[in-house]
Amino acid sequence: MFSRVLCLLSAGVLLAQPAADPKDTARKALDLLLAHKYSDLGPLISQNSKAANSEAELAKKVSDAWGPVQTIGVPSVRMLGTASMVTIPVKFANQEVSYEVSINAEGQIGLILPRVDPWKHPPYGKTDSFKERDVTVGTQWKLAGTLTVPNGAGPFPGIVLVHDTGQADRDEQNGAVKVFKDLAEGLASEGVVVLRYEKRTRAYPSVTQKEDYTAEAEIMNDAVLAAGVLRVQPEVKPGRVFALGFGLGGYLMPRIAEADGKLAGMIVVNGNERPLEDLALDEMMYIDEDQEKTLTGPKLEQWHRQMAVIREQAARIKKLTDGDTETSSLLGMKGAYLLDLKGYDPAGQAKLLKIPMLILQGERDYQVNMKDFAAWKAGLAGLPNVTLKSYPPLDHLLAEGTGRSTSTDYRKPGQHVSQAVVDDVAKWVAQ
Repeated sequence: MFSRVLCLLSAGVLLAQPAADPKDTARKALDLLLAHKYSDLGPLISQNSKAANSEAELAKKVSDAWGPVQTIGVPSVRMLGTASMVTIPVKFANQEVSYEVSINAEGQIGLILPRVDPWKHPPYGKTDSFKERDVTVGTQWKLAGTLTVPNGAGPFPGIVLVHDTGQADRDEQNGAVKVFKDLAEGLASEGVVVLRYEKRTRAYPSVTQKEDYTAEAEIMNDAVLAAGVLRVQPEVKPGRVFALGFGLGGYLMPRIAEADGKLAGMIVVNGNERPLEDLALDEMMYIDEDQEKTLTGPKLEQWHRQMAVIREQAARIKKLTDGDTETSSLLGMKGAYLLDLKGYDPAGQAKLLKIPMLILQGERDYQVNMKDFAAWKAGLAGLPNVTLKSYPPLDHLLAEGTGRSTSTDYRKPGQHVSQAVVDDVAKWVAQ
């Protein structure tokens, strides 16, 4: 719950970086584990964790039922206080597993935990019709990525997937739904190369603490670099590279398209057109309707105080000026971030672009609601290069449902991005 506001707030948490990159240690440990060399793992494990990582316990972390290892993905790291949590995806013949390896500030291993991914391939993902390989986006801020390529000679059109708020992974996973992985498999099954990558705020959480941190550092710069990476792939037709922005990525898509200057078209999926403070306030008001019905006593009073703070901070954001020295966090965003977006008019900027645009919206989305779709529609009215479509049953994650959408819906297993969205994007790109 409070998904968007909490994502914004989490981006402002100071997370210390270790002196040394723990990824090599985690990968070494994983290689030893997968080779069943449990005794060789002993020296890497911290003294306090040796009992929990005995040879007998380590042997339980690899199942024969999974079959042989096929591929080991690129590690990603996030900070948990002074410790590092390294996640390494491993594809076995019969199972996909994400190994989480915690490493303390001294470089010693605390735990090795295999997480069996509950996600299943979407029914429209024809796994025998495409292949995947690892790529890297950027040089200063290296981001691990995955390229999903249709089988065949090509060249194919390509799409870069651009993240929503928070510390998103390359799959844009939220609960049980992997928005970007679903899109990648679905679109590749229909003849489109797809590039998805780890968001900078996930790979380098401390970047959010820089005083000059703005949406450019969070999303825009990496999206442009990713488009460049996609253009040089041998299976991709350079002049047919598109970008799809989801949520915040959609809000920033006109700026990304302008900065890139070479996109064949842009796609906005559940992307806000209104300012972020309006969006956050609307989302919290939606949640407030449920809280007023379920909370009582001190909990309800506490909720009222939280809502008062949110309203007050949203009002303060409206009053910020270019000369303002406000540096405190407002709705999880610092002054530089907010001032960079002050006066930003997504539809107005999009009107200046001469490229095709596709605007898609789930009507059950309470994080980016139909007010934003109406704003895009009004701002881009009459333009022949714009296509707009909304989907009554879809929520923010593009999953189908009925009734009032809540964040608990995101955790229901077996959900996927609607095939209608995949088909519409693929057909639009092919035009």
